[in-house]
Amino acid sequence: MKAIVIKPSRLKGKIYAPPSKSMSHRAVICAGLSSGESKVEHVILSEDIKATIEAMRQLGASIEITGDEYDSTLIVRGSTEGVKESIINCRESGSTLRFMIPVGMMLSEKCTFTGYGRLIERPLDVFYEIFKKDGIAYETENGMLPLKASGKLKGGSYSMTGAVSSQFVSGLLFALPLLENDSVIEITDKMESKGYIDLTLSMLEKFGINIENNNHMNFKVKGGLKYKNTNYRVEGDYSQAAFFVVAKEIGNSVECFDLNEDSMQGDKEIMDIVRLYDNAGDTVTIDVSQIPDLVPVMAVLASLKEGVTTHIINAGRLRIKESDRLKAIQTELSKIGADIEEQGDGLRITGKSELKGGATVESWNDHRIAMAMAVAATGCREEITLEGHMAVTKSYPNFWDEYRRLGGEVHELNDRQ
Repeated sequence: MKAIVIKPSRLKGKIYAPPSKSMSHRAVICAGLSSGESKVEHVILSEDIKATIEAMRQLGASIEITGDEYDSTLIVRGSTEGVKESIINCRESGSTLRFMIPVGMMLSEKCTFTGYGRLIERPLDVFYEIFKKDGIAYETENGMLPLKASGKLKGGSYSMTGAVSSQFVSGLLFALPLLENDSVIEITDKMESKGYIDLTLSMLEKFGINIENNNHMNFKVKGGLKYKNTNYRVEGDYSQAAFFVVAKEIGNSVECFDLNEDSMQGDKEIMDIVRLYDNAGDTVTIDVSQIPDLVPVMAVLASLKEGVTTHIINAGRLRIKESDRLKAIQTELSKIGADIEEQGDGLRITGKSELKGGATVESWNDHRIAMAMAVAATGCREEITLEGHMAVTKSYPNFWDEYRRLGGEVHELNDRQ
């Protein structure tokens, strides 16, 4: 496995937030469902975004790419004519899989969804219930990928849980407006990650689709609508910028730019979280039910807040991400001296002035764990060795280039058995 050595160093300089992965997924899908030509600017060609681009091509959209992989422009000619059969490789992208299943079953008579890594095991029961309702035939391997399905979404009334992932709801919201029938989505319990639903609704609106949202518990969707082509520039990503925002908070001299203060991104909350510690007593409790992707880097922040005990709660969904992120971040930060333990579906972390380092840690093939450990290394006395560091290509392929540019000392090791 490839590994790098990260030496203790302080980061210094300016960083421009990469384009939002969440907004890029949504813009590519909406443009691919529009009539006419759309332009999606400021896209980073991470593995996840490549998966969504290829998925939309499979379903009939024409997508041309100009620029470089770190700042691309997509020229998208959408299509809703449909295809007889498609094979959609979602790679390791949960967003691609859950967004594209409804879209695929709206545009393709037969559709096969594949992927690899932990994505194969990600739960899809919500969609299997919808398949049964709409008479869509499907085959899986014990509920896991590959998924082969044939049939069409019919629209109408859908009841579903909001406790597993907001991506199921977003996927339906992309597809249902193009069906003949009006539809309604009823959430039967708590809607998690409401901010991501808001991102979907705002992107749909940019492309001419308006949906009635009743407090994130009921969504009314008119049928027979058409997406309108438009041009859109992707805003900076708070989820990725969070790593450098935390780096600054733990003693690095990093300034992060290209972040929209009026953004609807839920992970914008990282700005409030770092300020929370300014007036903290000896205990802080953070509910992460709406911001699960921030937990790895929040755990680094909490580990380096001396004398403050942080309780991260309502983080159960992290166990079904690219890794079991609660176990992963607890395991790896413990190796370098953090006082951190799992407590049910959360973490208890007591901060220190610095971490020891001097250990080999793993990314768990998870981009957010890899980047969190890079930030943690700036608070260590001794160097760390990170295995699986290229997991960052999933969302932020030039992360290590940026880290080095800011003064991070990173040295690659040869492949090791």
